[in-house]
Amino acid sequence: MQTNNRILAIDFARGLSVVLMILVHTMLVYGDAATRNESVLGQVVHILGQGAPMFLVSMGISFVFSRKQSFRGSLKRGGIILLAGYTMNILKFIVPTLFFGGLPVPFVEAYGMTYGDPSNMVFFLLLGDILQLAGLTLILMAFIVRFSKSKYVPLVLALLIVMVSSELRGYRPGIVGLDYICDLLWGATYQVYFPMFPWSAFILIGLFFGMWFREKGSDQAFLFKSMLVVGLGLLTVGVLMCLYDFTYHFGDYYHLGPGGSLGLMGLNLVALWAVNLLTTHVKTNRAFKFLYYCSRNVTSLYITQWVLINWGMSVFGFWGHQGVVVLSLMLLFLLLSLSLVYLKNNYRTLLMSQKNPESLSKST
Repeated sequence: MQTNNRILAIDFARGLSVVLMILVHTMLVYGDAATRNESVLGQVVHILGQGAPMFLVSMGISFVFSRKQSFRGSLKRGGIILLAGYTMNILKFIVPTLFFGGLPVPFVEAYGMTYGDPSNMVFFLLLGDILQLAGLTLILMAFIVRFSKSKYVPLVLALLIVMVSSELRGYRPGIVGLDYICDLLWGATYQVYFPMFPWSAFILIGLFFGMWFREKGSDQAFLFKSMLVVGLGLLTVGVLMCLYDFTYHFGDYYHLGPGGSLGLMGLNLVALWAVNLLTTHVKTNRAFKFLYYCSRNVTSLYITQWVLINWGMSVFGFWGHQGVVVLSLMLLFLLLSLSLVYLKNNYRTLLMSQKNPESLSKST
């Protein structure tokens, strides 16, 4: 099923991934150690929280059908997303520091910093998140598509990035500025959560499938069957590599080795195949429409939820809550994020309805 060049399974997956990320981020910021690491809620949220890779693969596929796929348009989009990432950092960290009495002491110390040190502001301003990864990878994809029409270029590049990530991880030449760029590329610390090596590989594998899909005349059955076959292969190889040497091949979630990257990539390709089964065989309903709405507003929702969650530390503290309270906060931040994005998208209509309610009723 395809509407207006959109693949509903991709929209579903992208919308679901941003909703799951809101739940995960709330847990990470507000849950105490026992809730995060030992409770059933914590385990379920951590499993569901593997939504970021699905979002990245979906992003790569969607790039092929973007209306702004021109070289200049792609570069502009990448730059805008990069700017959005650093603007989000200002809203998340700098605004609370200046206007809300500062970030909680345990939060700052969790990053290994001394509370009150002025250099903390620079650290948080430059913190690398999924938006920095997306912006930089969009720029990379602009060059790939500009100079090659072969679907195998992003595939080979993705596999190369996966294989060399652990070898490059943490390398810095010791030059101010250049060190930060290296951190964005293959950093080993938590100033950059999603370094391009290996995470850009997830977007590039999506680009490969998107180009293959277009090459096959937009055959969705072929696309998702191919995802299943390739995904199972990658998952098997990745699991075997991790069993051989878990420390090297997995490391930690944010700094995956080759086996962990391939396994997680394969798992998410299989998940996308399963999502397509769902959207193909289940009639569109309110839940589906809700996720499609979230997909259309994914960037706004992502920025809004992070800003609200960080600002909420001024009210609810950091790392101090258990099950029922954490669940309540998840629902609160989900509803607040959706409400603010809705108001942003519809404020002109709502404003007009306040000024002239009769005209609004006539239009409906």
